[in-house]
Amino acid sequence: MNTQHPWHEVSTGPKIPYVVNAVIEIPKGSKAKYEIDKESGLLKLDRVLFSSVMYPANYGFIPQTYCDDEDPLDILVICSVDVFPMSIIEAKVIGVMHMIDNGQQDDKIIAVANNDMSVNYINDLSELPPHTIKEIECFFKDYKVLEGKNVTVERWMGVSYGHQVIEDSMVLYDVNFKPVQTKVAG
Repeated sequence: MNTQHPWHEVSTGPKIPYVVNAVIEIPKGSKAKYEIDKESGLLKLDRVLFSSVMYPANYGFIPQTYCDDEDPLDILVICSVDVFPMSIIEAKVIGVMHMIDNGQQDDKIIAVANNDMSVNYINDLSELPPHTIKEIECFFKDYKVLEGKNVTVERWMGVSYGHQVIEDSMVLYDVNFKPVQTKVAG
């Protein structure tokens, strides 16, 4: 059976950075934290959340991206349904949550499911209900408290900053994972 590695072989999407392919690791409402095994490409259970919270949106990553935390770029996809792990969602980027996790930058792209009529009219974080932003922020502030880890949400930035974060993470991916092309003298 031939399968693609979801991080390295799935396309970022034809409309990057505006609409991206998001590989979902964790469905909305889950207490289980799954993450991609970097070597095999399989999904592994990282842990069951220590506190009584659940993921407020479908959570995953953008393929062929890389960040300073040595992981692909994280993405939360707001959608009216919970999506199965390892599904690909066409996600319209609406902004980014700038977060520090144990002293390390850990940005989260915020997006809406492009094929979900209940949310795809949203074009920027400023159009989200204020409660949705509070719910996402509270989840990330609270979910590691019982693990004794410190998470700080520094700021929310709009769609253009989200696009820049994606582009930067694609460059960092290319630097770290794409083979260097050398010209052969002829």
